[in-house]
Amino acid sequence: MTIAFLFILLFGLMAFGAPIAISLGVASLSTILLFGDDSLATLAEKLFGGMEHYTLLAIPYFILASAFLSTGGVARRLIRFAIDTVGWFPGGLAMASVLACMLFAAVSGSSPATVVAIGSIVIAGMVRAGYPQSFAAGVICNAGTLGILIPPSIVMVVYAAATEVSVGRMFLAGVFPGIMVGLMLMTAIYIVARIKKLPSQPRPTLGEWGSALFSASGGLLLVILIMGGIYGGVFTPTEAAAVAAFYAMFVAVLFYRDMGPIKELPWVPESGNKSVGSLIAHNVPQMGKALALLPFDKEIRHVLLDAGKVTIMLMFIIANAMLFAHVLTSERIPHTIAETIIGWGLPAWGFLIVVNIV
Repeated sequence: MTIAFLFILLFGLMAFGAPIAISLGVASLSTILLFGDDSLATLAEKLFGGMEHYTLLAIPYFILASAFLSTGGVARRLIRFAIDTVGWFPGGLAMASVLACMLFAAVSGSSPATVVAIGSIVIAGMVRAGYPQSFAAGVICNAGTLGILIPPSIVMVVYAAATEVSVGRMFLAGVFPGIMVGLMLMTAIYIVARIKKLPSQPRPTLGEWGSALFSASGGLLLVILIMGGIYGGVFTPTEAAAVAAFYAMFVAVLFYRDMGPIKELPWVPESGNKSVGSLIAHNVPQMGKALALLPFDKEIRHVLLDAGKVTIMLMFIIANAMLFAHVLTSERIPHTIAETIIGWGLPAWGFLIVVNIV
């Protein structure tokens, strides 16, 4: 009766268009107040306690890093590098979109950010190149989900906090499956492209590929920084998120200069002198000016505001999901499901299939 009430109310609220966080919270609170023994003080403690896990501190920093990277032009450079790497295969533009999604997922940790940042650029390009619009959209929708698998993944951070497992081990577990899924998508695109004779891009020279690699290096180095720092023992995954946010700000504002107080100012002085001393004398004052004016820049404040909104929304969903999980646990639902599945005596692959369906 209790569980039936919980799920009927949950799906009823969702059917009427209530946000998922509100649906989870109202269903959980109503079930506890009507059928449970917990007091309102206990409910408040559970609600706020769900957001106090130290591991969840990584989420706002990864979201902030993703916001800087999406706004700062990193996605555009990663796309160019991906096109120069695999674009000359049949269906190369679609394959490059998958590779770009893999690379951006590895620096942003977010599937929605990956879909928006990459999809907003490549879908129109694929359609202009002769790809069906439905095919282009399908490629991005599928490849965008790699943000869940490829570390650093915000979803993995939430799962690690909920199940009390190591975030570093979760990240490591997602590397190989994420790469395999990406390669499988590119293989499927290649086969479809050969059958439907989809267009390919001109093959770049080694110099053009090297130029694209250098241009994208600001984003690619973030992957090495995060994963190398975590597994090299330099910092924890939570600390890595803070490092990623600072690095993303540095790349977007000071290195690429796509936003901020020194937006689009050249690295080379007007005299054209490219000596080390001249470059230092020209750029150090500019960077000092950028850092001093950073809190007052409209674009920076807009990025911070957007990241804050996403963080608040996500943390509110997590808090209500934790409360929902508390109701399920108090009713021994996970224990009952586990006992039932184990009682079936399934092989390992069968157990994995059932768990994924459930």
